Amino acid sequence: MEEEYSFVDTSKLLQAASDFSFDPGTRSEAAVKEFLASFPLPVIINALQTKGDVPGLEDALIDCLEKIFKTKYGASLIPHFMPFILVGLQAHSQRVRTLSCKTISSLLKNLEDTSGLATSLIKENGVYPLLLDCLVDGDEQAAVAATDAIRDLACSQQGIEIIFPATPNEATDITNLAARCSSLGRVRVLALIVKLFSTSNAVASLVYNSNLLGLLEAEVRNVNDTLATLSVLELLYELAEVQHGMEYVLRTNILQLLISIIRNSAAESMLRSRAMMISGRLLSKENVLMFIDESSITAVISAIDERLSVLDNSQDVDECECGLEAMGQIGSSTQGAVLLISNTSAARRVVNAAFDLHGRGKQLAALHSLGNIVGGTRPENNKLLNVDSEESLKRLIYETASNTPKLIPSGLVLSILKLESEFRIAGYRLISGLAARAWFLVEICSRQEIIKILTDSFTETTKIGMEARYNCIEAIYKALSSSSKFLNDPALSGTAEKLVEAIRKGPYLAKGRQREAQPEVATADRF
Repeated sequence: MEEEYSFVDTSKLLQAASDFSFDPGTRSEAAVKEFLASFPLPVIINALQTKGDVPGLEDALIDCLEKIFKTKYGASLIPHFMPFILVGLQAHSQRVRTLSCKTISSLLKNLEDTSGLATSLIKENGVYPLLLDCLVDGDEQAAVAATDAIRDLACSQQGIEIIFPATPNEATDITNLAARCSSLGRVRVLALIVKLFSTSNAVASLVYNSNLLGLLEAEVRNVNDTLATLSVLELLYELAEVQHGMEYVLRTNILQLLISIIRNSAAESMLRSRAMMISGRLLSKENVLMFIDESSITAVISAIDERLSVLDNSQDVDECECGLEAMGQIGSSTQGAVLLISNTSAARRVVNAAFDLHGRGKQLAALHSLGNIVGGTRPENNKLLNVDSEESLKRLIYETASNTPKLIPSGLVLSILKLESEFRIAGYRLISGLAARAWFLVEICSRQEIIKILTDSFTETTKIGMEARYNCIEAIYKALSSSSKFLNDPALSGTAEKLVEAIRKGPYLAKGRQREAQPEVATADRF
């Protein structure tokens, strides 16, 4: 039979495989069946194994097989060719190893059901250890494909039991694997842990209970290798973005390690910047106090503020911006905002930077940060803070304004709305949050220059800008209409009418309707 498969016109197979794989996207089931009718899988596999020296053939066949196995029909053939997959996972060719890992993913995505057919095949054929080998020893593409295959394996209960067996297997134990592989291999294992963690809450719980997050902790402590530490910090940033990530990460010592990095003046600036961003991301959720006490949050705020005080006259703008952005992340939750404002130094730093017209990048970061703190990203009924925090916020903003030529908050807001689009967008978010405060509402509604800019349909030219402006005027009008005191104030009735008219036009409609092409007549230039 093998001899029969070996008698194939290699040039015809190469041309057909190239044509088949050339089309972008996934091929149809019909196209796959038609191709395999001319060149059965055994023919393709035999050619891949025996005719690798033919120029371009290996690449064409690998691309072709990848497209075939991505389809339902192609995936249904995989169980019949498991020996080929096993050989491929151990091949010298990195492209073949990558293909084999991707084929396992296709098997899991297309054939895994309540019967556990795919995971049974993987268990019976000892595929998981080979995937781990591709992860730590393969090239970058093979490692990524192996990681994806293991993550797909973790999507079923049977797969989880292979990765986290009741009786640990030394050969496949992730902790042991990380201990015995190279520095690059260890980073890949840590990346796998993050991918597994993000799969589901159930898998995250197993990762935590297996103390795999401890491997991340250990790497963060290794301050001697900046690149390795930075790689781990990038993984922690991914971890912080996972919906259920905060719940488990905050049970570890990772936050304390991040604080240590932020306070370490000898560390690389990029490490401190990343540590700030991760800390802010971890503490940004509204339910953060369910998993951590207030003292830990205030410790992060103090560490960032202390670092920013050192950078006041520094040229390291990136680190400053990261610190301001991190404080905004912390302040996006109600309790985080309260704790941040209670740290007068940190709160004043954000407010001052937000209205510093010479700060540019720092000002933009601070505007977004202050927008979060005042409730720009919080629900309508959750924008206001407790009485003491509100009073402190109001005092800080008025103090800042009094120390500038603008003198009052409305002057500061107007100066922001006269800047470039990206600053105006940040300004809209800030106004949307502050509009819930009566004192601020009076400030902006009494300044017709501000209302004119906000209600001008031609102010913004980008979609994000138009939507931000529209959301801003909606927030102002809702705040006005929620108080009979403002609605019955004759001085504000005209402002309310302008806002209603701007809202009626919508964020985009006015631009499309009014900005039509117009002919221009001008006197011709003469010599």
